[in-house]
Amino acid sequence: MTSSTLGTVLETRHLSKWYGKGDSRFQALDDVSLAIGRGESLAIVGKSGSGKSTLMHILALLDTADEGSVLVDGQQASTLSTRAINKLRNRRFGFVFQQFFLTPGSSVLENVTLPLKIAGVPASERRRRGMEALARFGLDDKARNKATDLSGGQKQRVVLTRALVGQPDVIFADEPTGNLDSATGAIVEDELFALHRDHGITLVIVTHDEDLAARCDRQIYVRDGRIVESAAEAVTA
Repeated sequence: MTSSTLGTVLETRHLSKWYGKGDSRFQALDDVSLAIGRGESLAIVGKSGSGKSTLMHILALLDTADEGSVLVDGQQASTLSTRAINKLRNRRFGFVFQQFFLTPGSSVLENVTLPLKIAGVPASERRRRGMEALARFGLDDKARNKATDLSGGQKQRVVLTRALVGQPDVIFADEPTGNLDSATGAIVEDELFALHRDHGITLVIVTHDEDLAARCDRQIYVRDGRIVESAAEAVTA
């Protein structure tokens, strides 16, 4: 395991996770230990079903392991209450998924400022911060539009804006360009890495795209729920 000289922001120790019961039970993660440095960009690479998204969800405190532990800034997540975990996740983490998860009937600005609303930020401050974030991505003129009025690329940029608006320490991106054409995907990639570079945000990207993974500071490869040494091992049946 390696981590940034600025310290470790996230760490897993001997994670294991199972799904299902009886004959259908399978192990999604098998004794995974990993450290992620503050300000690092990390790609988690593997085929569909390899366990990479499960690992990200547990790192992001969206799911729990059956065995092992997750530490945030050295603190065991298991010692925190559900309320404290929700608060930490909303305050410290931003999310960009392949599926946009936007509320169709709400405006772009309302979608973007949802994390701030959950955090109890006053409406005037939510609007100010939301408009500033939208302007960064050239979307301030879309603030009143409904999410359904946007193209796929615009929707993903709204998701990026929502991830940024809470000023997170870590952004988790799960196949962030999977639903986009290559040109729009390249723009979204550039914007993700600009956030990493300009704001010092730790970036954790789950992908099967070797080109996207190569842009990160470090790559780890997952096969059958375990971290393997190389890309070749990750894709070998």
